[in-house]
Amino acid sequence: MARAAISEVSEYLSQNPRVAAWVETLRSDGETDKHWRHRREFLLRNAGDLAPTATTEAASVECGDRRRQLQQLVSSSMAWANHIFLGCRYPPKVMDKILSMAEGIKVTDAPIHTTRDELVAKMG
Repeated sequence: MARAAISEVSEYLSQNPRVAAWVETLRSDGETDKHWRHRREFLLRNAGDLAPTATTEAASVECGDRRRQLQQLVSSSMAWANHIFLGCRYPPKVMDKILSMAEGIKVTDAPIHTTRDELVAKMG
């Protein structure tokens, strides 16, 4: 992530402690700091009214539709992080969705992955 983006996210979270506490609850056990910084930005950019504000609570487990939306957001963020950092691929519809949701997120230190098709093409 570019330093400016890290700074912007950190500043936003310092000004919005309820959002900071909420988004931390979405971090996976064992998730590296590097992966979490990027996935957290993905979550914050796409959370909309699922995140708490000064006057409202975050989407809760009891609220059916908002709970489903939050689960979809977390799943999308994990699929995106898996694609970026692990080279995972998903069906085209999923890839289109997660890549459009991630527009504007700069990941400068992601590993480079070679697909099986690229390897076969090099050998052929």
